[in-house]
Amino acid sequence: MTEGSNRTPDSLGQRLRMLRQRRGLSQQDLVTPDISASYISLIETNKRVPSEGVLQALAERVGTSVGYLRTGQEDDQAKELELKIAFGDMALRRGDDGEALQAYSEALAATPYLDAATARRARIGQALALERLGRLEAAISLLSPLFEDSATVLASAEWSRLALALCRCYRDTGDYVLSVEIGERAMRELERLGLGSTDDHLQLGAVLIDCYRIRGDLTRAHLLALRLISDDEHPGSQVARGGVYWNAALVARARHRPDEALILAERALALLAETDSARNQALLKETCGELLLESDRVDVDHAKELIEQALGVLVAIGTTHDQARGEIGLAKASLRLGEPARAGEHASRAIGLLSNQPPYQAAEARTVLAEALFAQGEGTHAQDTLRTAERQLALLPASRLSAEVWRRIGDLWQHHGHGPQAITAYQHALAQMGIPAALGVSAHAVQRSDRTGAGSHTQASRTRSRPEA
Repeated sequence: MTEGSNRTPDSLGQRLRMLRQRRGLSQQDLVTPDISASYISLIETNKRVPSEGVLQALAERVGTSVGYLRTGQEDDQAKELELKIAFGDMALRRGDDGEALQAYSEALAATPYLDAATARRARIGQALALERLGRLEAAISLLSPLFEDSATVLASAEWSRLALALCRCYRDTGDYVLSVEIGERAMRELERLGLGSTDDHLQLGAVLIDCYRIRGDLTRAHLLALRLISDDEHPGSQVARGGVYWNAALVARARHRPDEALILAERALALLAETDSARNQALLKETCGELLLESDRVDVDHAKELIEQALGVLVAIGTTHDQARGEIGLAKASLRLGEPARAGEHASRAIGLLSNQPPYQAAEARTVLAEALFAQGEGTHAQDTLRTAERQLALLPASRLSAEVWRRIGDLWQHHGHGPQAITAYQHALAQMGIPAALGVSAHAVQRSDRTGAGSHTQASRTRSRPEA
């Protein structure tokens, strides 16, 4: 504090009055051609918020800094908070999300002494750190009021950043309707204001492509990807353009075009290789490895090498979700290499990493683990694992991703001779894509039909095998 007092006054007006009185000055003594005594009275009673110029003039007259009048912090304290927030920004960029969250939270603990713009910056950083740590509901609770705040300028860089983060968070919680609604609204606003060739527009488009893909709208996802790629000649950043190619690759994969997907993913990786985004580069390497396992030009060893390289980076700077994805990829590669025991180890590690995450990826990991267990002759354990995966999937909203896991579960049941369970899983997969089972048809009905058919076929065979009279 500026001179011996035990407590800093809570408001700008109170601080101004305190310093004025300490110097033995009247309100009239602070008057200038632009500042009247009545206006000073209004400021001191917190009925007016002075402009930067007025604040500077008053600070000079009462012998303090603008920073102290505004925040109650001495300049060195204000600088310390600024440095803490800057450290949070740097930690977030390099992937140290826990450190970033701690820095932002410590700065926000001094909210009464932060100016509005600095506090807002810290809140946005805190929300982004929470998102990266998988605490999506907490992130949304911070992002939504900031996005809807009248102080947020429509189509500004900050507004676009908030829209992008909300779009991602709602997507990752499974609320695809709200995610798409926010993404489409934001893209329309940017296009309406002639900002359709900016990084903000490209990044929103990339996330929207992914939302369309996950909810099963592959045509819309493909068309948007084509449009954004065709506009790729504009001067967008490597990260934004790489994001479009990356999500276009995932759409091609969902359309069962693995070779096309691999080409798009390799293009994305080339773009991101020129950036300092180590986490995105690693995640994309994982994607390339997964695509190699599915491609016609299968190279399991190279795929495994790419995923191992990615996981080595993500253990240091990735989220548990990122690391689990790498473990699942290595489990799939190990199965292709005929190493089911190692595949089971990787899948089990993925399940352990996903204990506090949304259940989709944990269900996928359990499906891979079940395949490894079947391959090792542990049928009972494998069946229990599949049932757990089914219970997890039942908690999720309908999506193409869930449908794909249900389909894999059905294939495993079918391959190992469990027809009714396979039919039930296939019915779930169809329901996830909006195609419910026909009225009155169930797995048990099909099973009875199969048995009847088999019995009739056997009886007919016996009849035909008898010698004619």
